[in-house]
Amino acid sequence: MEALPNCPKCGSEYTYEDGPLYVCPECAHEWSQEEIEEEGLVVKDAHGTILQDGDSVTVIKDLKVKGSSSGIKVGTQIKTIRLVEGDDGHNIDCKVPGVGAIKLKQEFVKKA
Repeated sequence: MEALPNCPKCGSEYTYEDGPLYVCPECAHEWSQEEIEEEGLVVKDAHGTILQDGDSVTVIKDLKVKGSSSGIKVGTQIKTIRLVEGDDGHNIDCKVPGVGAIKLKQEFVKKA
């Protein structure tokens, strides 16, 4: 038997097929296999705006940086981000002024 994909919205493993669609019984999300293949990596900021490579973002929360006495302050502008597939949720690769190259989580930035 073919294993069905987990729900892309809530991650539930209890999905089922309903004709050409997959359905999640926990969150009622419906999707087709073509939608998953087309989407690829979708990264949204804290307000739900879709981010793309080369966008500029603003930090919305003070962030501590491991190995550094200073952190990243609210309102810091970051230019030319790059989106990456992060296992731990760090989907934004960028250079922060005064800190250097770093990876950020999408929920701590908004599109500028």
